[in-house]
Amino acid sequence: MHTLTKCLFPVAGYGTRFLPFTKSMPKEMLPIINKPLIHYGVEEAVVAGLNELCFITSRNKRAIDDYFDVHYELEQQVAGRDQARHLQDIQDIMDNTCISFVRQRHILGLGNAILCGKTLIGDNCPFGVVLADDLCFNEGKNVMQQLMDLYNQYQCSVVAVQELSPEYIPNFGIVTGETIADGTIRVSDMVEKPSLDQAPSNLGIVGRYILTPDIFTLLENISSGVNNEIQITDALRQQAMHGQVIACVFKGLRFDCGSTKDYIAAINYCYQKHSGHQN
Repeated sequence: MHTLTKCLFPVAGYGTRFLPFTKSMPKEMLPIINKPLIHYGVEEAVVAGLNELCFITSRNKRAIDDYFDVHYELEQQVAGRDQARHLQDIQDIMDNTCISFVRQRHILGLGNAILCGKTLIGDNCPFGVVLADDLCFNEGKNVMQQLMDLYNQYQCSVVAVQELSPEYIPNFGIVTGETIADGTIRVSDMVEKPSLDQAPSNLGIVGRYILTPDIFTLLENISSGVNNEIQITDALRQQAMHGQVIACVFKGLRFDCGSTKDYIAAINYCYQKHSGHQN
């Protein structure tokens, strides 16, 4: 059994919901107070023990590469001053992880982005996937830790899910299956972005996964799905047909920071939680 230490961050998308900002700046660099979304996602992975960080980028995403690199002039400028403490978190990440990048040449969906990561992950390693615009907060174990607990128990792919209001169902991959423990479902089927009358449940997959390495072979052989993109849901569905996908109704809060409403809500939540202010 391979140790689970690798985490994939697909960050190549266009971020069209935040135009015009994302015309020149990655959506993953949107700030939540003083840290970008991608920083929070990486912190979650590292806390869960995933210290090999693999980024799937694209052109115009250099800001992410630069964020996880040294900035000699800035560091010298603030050395010995109070401002230096604000760089400590990112420096700790760089010092204690292995970071690699590969480009997704054509933006053809999440499944294609994950497939681009095969060269970084390898053929035989399970790995995590974090979508940074799904910002999650937890009082206890974070979402990736919750998924890893289930992976260690069941040794198969694990996806994070949450109950959705009807208006959101057509925007998600929706799962159904047998409840085998509190908040734990062995998935039997899933549908990508179904209409309400075709949705098998109200449980939608959010941006946290642990995937077994056979997902790469499945992604290499599936046809384009919804929006003419390679959908990770279609590959997971094939695993689910053999009982090899577990869904975790995760404990915690999630903000969809690809939407302006949730993005502002996330900023307010962090401001109140970390500063003690109520206004």
